[in-house]
Amino acid sequence: MTDRESPAAGVEARRAVPGRASRIDEPLREDMLLRYIGAMAAASARHEEPRSPAGGGAPARPAHTAHRARSASDVEAEPLLVRDVMEVAVASVPGDSAFMAIARALTDAGVGSLPVTDPEGRVMGVVSESDLLAKAAVEATGHRPGVAGSLARRRLNESARAETAEDLMTAPAITVFPESTVAEAAWLAALSRLKRMPVTDEGGHLVGVVRRNALLASLVRDDEGIREEIVSRILVEEFPGAGSAVEITVRNGTVNVWGRMERADARRFLERIEGLADVAEVVDHLVAA
Repeated sequence: MTDRESPAAGVEARRAVPGRASRIDEPLREDMLLRYIGAMAAASARHEEPRSPAGGGAPARPAHTAHRARSASDVEAEPLLVRDVMEVAVASVPGDSAFMAIARALTDAGVGSLPVTDPEGRVMGVVSESDLLAKAAVEATGHRPGVAGSLARRRLNESARAETAEDLMTAPAITVFPESTVAEAAWLAALSRLKRMPVTDEGGHLVGVVRRNALLASLVRDDEGIREEIVSRILVEEFPGAGSAVEITVRNGTVNVWGRMERADARRFLERIEGLADVAEVVDHLVAA
């Protein structure tokens, strides 16, 4: 088993955390999820959906080309890659790690799952806290699961008998390349319901890990980021004469535009804002100059 979410467990965990921001402002959290879905839809329209290995294993390969644009506008359009958001200093456990060594590694790293690597550093699979539960229960109570009658029960029996990380892990691991786009990795994380994915090179060697929340943050900017782009890239550069007469506010992706502007300029200005990623709506409060 990997570091996947259980919907019911996730709900209970969120309820158990006092002062969590998502509970304080639930509409904002829902709006962020909607904007995330919108960003994913836009990304899927621009890029080929990554291959999702039904049996795990093969990393998602980048759908974009290796060609790097040279003009300023082309560089801005270049998709964000996994290597831009992944964590490089990542912990792992050798395949021959014993139960207690795995438990200590998970605790020390402060994560729910870790890649399992062979002596050459290639990713063999992923081991998680869930994989340790059955064996821990057996060692604590002496109770062993009955005769395997289902996939879940069979998995419990295998975990109870496991001695090393290689025995406990889920294999093959679902991984991505550093050159995969953030959009591709986000699709794979969503389809697989993974919170963390190992990042490997072409030879399967572990080079990092990418977290789902980092992918989300890369796809969906906050309101201040949207406002900054409107002011610095559109208002100042394209409509410099109107800057002091226009005020921009952004809340939950909705852009409100106040002030005075020539009608022709106002039309173009609003169209430019509507074309920005992560903008949910534009509300026009402009008056003719």
